[in-house]
Amino acid sequence: MFSVQAWARRAVLGMMLAATALLGGCASAYLDASVREVPASQFKKPASPGPVQLLFDFQTKGVANAQATSMLRERVEAQVRASGLFSEVGSSAVASGALLTITLNNVPMSDDAFAKGFVTGLTLGLAGSQVGDGYVCTATYRVPGASTPLVKQMRHAIYTTLGAAGTPANAIKMPDHKEAAFQMTTQAVSQLLNDLSQDASFK
Repeated sequence: MFSVQAWARRAVLGMMLAATALLGGCASAYLDASVREVPASQFKKPASPGPVQLLFDFQTKGVANAQATSMLRERVEAQVRASGLFSEVGSSAVASGALLTITLNNVPMSDDAFAKGFVTGLTLGLAGSQVGDGYVCTATYRVPGASTPLVKQMRHAIYTTLGAAGTPANAIKMPDHKEAAFQMTTQAVSQLLNDLSQDASFK
């Protein structure tokens, strides 16, 4: 037999699933407009670029997210290759020991994300809500011959609105969440590469 508590949990879950089905395509993705892509032409190119080993990792709250990493890895590798900062970019170690690690860590921007979604679901979208996904983006470059690595970091955000929520302030609407993730990654990596190239210790 089910307890009253178990029945209540199932009933609430059923209501939320039904609401989600009714809302359908009402979830919209927006990208933080305060972050822009830095074109590779603005990077400070080294006189003699060397090869580098590139490692990329997408995380969710600090835990590796293999699916997202797989989806974005080739785009990140292509962007680093096109930067002009390195003669060769690959996943294998290079003789000089040069290593560039890029990490995108998806972290919640608020602790009440679940509560907001819950309220929107129960009101069938009449009470709109907005949830922000923050991204802490880090590039760590181990300079050949140096004892400490160069570390550059920036932050980005993707916003999701549900139901009757208005447009987030200072944000650009994206076609969908996948494109928002692609654009966020491109912009973040360009910012990190630019900061790295402008560092006097970058060789």
